[in-house]
Amino acid sequence: MKYLALVYYDENIMNSMSQQEWDALNNECIACVENLSHKGHFITGSPLLPVNTATTVRVRNGKTHTTDGPFAETKEQLAGFYMLEAQDLNEAIALAEKIPPARYGSIEVRPARELVSHGNAAGGKQTA
Repeated sequence: MKYLALVYYDENIMNSMSQQEWDALNNECIACVENLSHKGHFITGSPLLPVNTATTVRVRNGKTHTTDGPFAETKEQLAGFYMLEAQDLNEAIALAEKIPPARYGSIEVRPARELVSHGNAAGGKQTA
């Protein structure tokens, strides 16, 4: 089953790191991806640019509205994602706890569902 691991952290904490600390964290992330890939758990993923580069898009009544920045202001910002292959939620959590930025913020783990033409209940619950 596929699980999305969303990486959140406070950009202010990351911006206060020395270049050496930042490079070490990035190298840990690269090693983490290589390990997950080698074991067949890594599908895709990417770090994101800082939150000030975000644009929020809304379509209401056929009109598109864009806003600079994220939809909501929070203490921790979405910093990246990993799409993981795991047998169940417990395995997905065990994989997510090894993602290096978890030490500085949080990793939200959510099961992904297949987008099918029928059998999707309101709110995205998968039906038979």
